[in-house]
Amino acid sequence: MIQTVIFDMDGVIVDTEPVHHYAYHQHFKQLNIEISDELYSTYTGNSTRNVFQKIKAQFNLPHEVEDLIQTKRSLFNEAFDTKEDLFLIEGVEDLIKDLHANGIQLILASSASKVTIERVFNRFNLNQYFTHKVSGEDFPKSKPHPAIFEHAASLSVAPKENCIVIEDSTNGIEASVAANIYCIGYDSLHSKDQDLSKANLIVKHFNELNAEKVKNLK
Repeated sequence: MIQTVIFDMDGVIVDTEPVHHYAYHQHFKQLNIEISDELYSTYTGNSTRNVFQKIKAQFNLPHEVEDLIQTKRSLFNEAFDTKEDLFLIEGVEDLIKDLHANGIQLILASSASKVTIERVFNRFNLNQYFTHKVSGEDFPKSKPHPAIFEHAASLSVAPKENCIVIEDSTNGIEASVAANIYCIGYDSLHSKDQDLSKANLIVKHFNELNAEKVKNLK
């Protein structure tokens, strides 16, 4: 029986991707570099550090990765605080409340920084439902590396085989598969060009899930 659900955040709980897109592209303009939509889509599910490590190497930038990260985060935070059209993904709050009310442990495992996670959780009052929040900035390698999900599963009240992951990105699903954790792929309108084929189950709306169904998965 499933006892723990490990949630990704971006694209699963909240769609901060437009804010990230805005902040990244403002920064790319400042750096005078051209990032195609195709290349940008490969960054989905990566931490900001990993994105800038790749960009620094590819474009031979003289800047320190740490400085690049701080500039992008400043642009993101400014946009996040002023953006009014930022909402939870449709149906996810009802699912979170239903899982929590039925005794299923909830853990967050997101590539986002701790600061961004806290901004989202405070804005939408989600802290009460989750026992742990794991940030990708604590791991040297981003998804599809399984480290973040392996760590999240180690925080579960149950063995790994009684955990599931909910993800919307190719990298996140591959990380879940590599960690050998059952994965629900959320086919989000917001996450473009993502391959969900390796997920154990694919849903298009969170009303397809509830605590009873989740408990009996596998």
